[in-house]
Amino acid sequence: MLSLIGPDQLGIVARLSAGLCKSGCNLGDSSMVRLGKYFTIMLMIEYEGSKDELETIAAAICEPLKLNAYLVELGDKTQHHREPDVRISLFAEDRVGIVEDTTTPLAQAGLNILHLESNVEEAGESGTYHIHLEGTVSDGLAPLYKILEKLEKEKGIQSHLIPINAQVT
Repeated sequence: MLSLIGPDQLGIVARLSAGLCKSGCNLGDSSMVRLGKYFTIMLMIEYEGSKDELETIAAAICEPLKLNAYLVELGDKTQHHREPDVRISLFAEDRVGIVEDTTTPLAQAGLNILHLESNVEEAGESGTYHIHLEGTVSDGLAPLYKILEKLEKEKGIQSHLIPINAQVT
């Protein structure tokens, strides 16, 4: 797993993927996103050589792009892609603790978060905090709806849940 962060700039993904592929890397699952003025990447890579060799390859590609790299060798060498069961959007006035206030009870209700994205829409001194997440459920939808109702009543957090796996009820 290769994690990278650096200033956002045109062509990062193209140059990174081309450099890795030309060096014998097979690219797998990835997550790439712009956060503020920075671009961050997490990328699973299959490579037949050593970790040291892969670090050398990554450094040669990342240095001109001003990307900081962190490489972790994964023990199982497999990718376990899972499709989400639900998509949830949450909206509330920006404040400290909102991510914990939402993710903890959702996890307790059986939600395994696969993807989370958040941002603040600024308006004056305070803004609206948006959280969009996707995950799998272990106990069905009813516990999630119950938690989302509680979050609205107790914390003023508006939500919208969309089931995306027809098998989950």
